[in-house]
Amino acid sequence: MTLRSCSRIAALLLMIGGAPALADEIRRETVHFAPGTSGSAINSRVKGYASVQYSLGVKAGQKMSVQLDSGNASLYFNITAPGANAALYNGSIDGNGTTVTIPSSGKYVIDVYLMRNAARRGETANYTLTLYVE
Repeated sequence: MTLRSCSRIAALLLMIGGAPALADEIRRETVHFAPGTSGSAINSRVKGYASVQYSLGVKAGQKMSVQLDSGNASLYFNITAPGANAALYNGSIDGNGTTVTIPSSGKYVIDVYLMRNAARRGETANYTLTLYVE
């Protein structure tokens, strides 16, 4: 096989299925509580493979409560600590409500997403995300 034919085969394979998929849409928002309050309810929606990452600054020892309410049973959230590679809390395993004691100060991310089965079908999920920090 010549170098030219190898190049053609490689190009064909990339066109068939080796090309990278389009990146999932990730909307990032910073959560700020109204003055004098320590909580907030956020009403929003996600569709398909899109997700929303809410960033919230908290201090070590505080308790953070997160509740996700939706009519779509395939909608979940994860909580990830600053600099962590894995979720501190995984809603698809542990449920859509929790209170965690914050291990270290910093910006925590609450990632709201549809499971792959619903995302693949292009479903939309309206939700209310309630956050409270003691």
